[in-house]
Amino acid sequence: MNIHEYQAKALLKSYGAPVAEGVAIFSAAEAEAAAKSLPGPLYVVKSQIHAGGRGKGKFKELSADAKGGVRLAFSVDEAKAHAKEMLGNTLVTAQTGAAGKQVNRLYIEDGADIDRELYLSLLVDRSVGQIAFVVSTEGGMDIEAVAHDTPEKIVNVAINPEAGVTAADLAKLTSALKLEGEAKADAEKLFPILYKAFVEKDMSLLEINPLIVMKNGRMRVLDAKVSFDGNALFRHDDIKALRDETEEDAKEIEASKWDLAYVALDGNIGCMVNGAGLAMATMDIIKLYGKEPANFCDVGGGAGKEKVAAAFKIITADPKVEGILVNIFGGIMKCDVIAEGVVAAVHEVGLKVPLVVRLEGTNVELGKKILNESGLAITAADDLDDAAKKIVAAING
Repeated sequence: MNIHEYQAKALLKSYGAPVAEGVAIFSAAEAEAAAKSLPGPLYVVKSQIHAGGRGKGKFKELSADAKGGVRLAFSVDEAKAHAKEMLGNTLVTAQTGAAGKQVNRLYIEDGADIDRELYLSLLVDRSVGQIAFVVSTEGGMDIEAVAHDTPEKIVNVAINPEAGVTAADLAKLTSALKLEGEAKADAEKLFPILYKAFVEKDMSLLEINPLIVMKNGRMRVLDAKVSFDGNALFRHDDIKALRDETEEDAKEIEASKWDLAYVALDGNIGCMVNGAGLAMATMDIIKLYGKEPANFCDVGGGAGKEKVAAAFKIITADPKVEGILVNIFGGIMKCDVIAEGVVAAVHEVGLKVPLVVRLEGTNVELGKKILNESGLAITAADDLDDAAKKIVAAING
């Protein structure tokens, strides 16, 4: 689960991280009071969407030379003007895709005198099984480009979970970021705070880009991106309350209600599979035969008829889907249950695109019998390769 920048900063501030004063607003009418509540005279008006690259983004409804989704304002009136222009419009960035995201809220923040911009993130480094800091002196930039062009400027420091952030870890981090004086002292306080927040709130990613050193020598969290492990949200009602469903795909929201592992993709073949590994293999073979999967959908090993039907309905609701491939290897999940769920869903929502079903495993003959006797236009497949060929051929006519 992702949250907005202003929510992430409020969370980090509660742990003691240095962040600027700021106010979230949801209408242009709130901009004046928000700006006046801040020290000024410099204000930063930031679009709040779940995507990076906001500053370089462009609004669909505005002229090509209009400013992006993060703007400086040197007066309260200018902050108001920015808010009026940005709210309700669609911001397109490198991470949103061409469709963009509508800006429904802004964050007006006190400005900062920046001396240096640094990069810092925490994530789970699965190669060592530990949480790791990733830091670079090249903050404010696309970290992927830095990793590609100058990988030596990125330093990873894995943290032993039994010891926590040690003095030796801090020395590595502050040295990598070339910090001295008050900035170094601030960092030595900040880094353990960030680690504690990451662990206690079950984060999967905490990214600060940039982490700045101001001209007065002090550090500040200038931007913050936080993602949480969805499997741990049952422990954090305070975090669940921050969810903004307007930023999420409606199909993924519906899937979460049924505890389905569903991720919307950009292709045209809908997939319903049981097991993540089999789902990945199914998507790979679709690509091998020249098409793209429209989704990752794992119904799990113990799904019932209703859950299968819900998954099928979610897939058919995607207007990009031109064909559907159901690929089930029945172990705990029985093939007849899958067949019953598919038939029930088709009777409810109809079938407007080709459907290929490959069943194997527990109760496979009963599952095939249910499909064959359903009277529906379902194409049976003998194996995964056969299934992929048939759904691609059906789409190609």
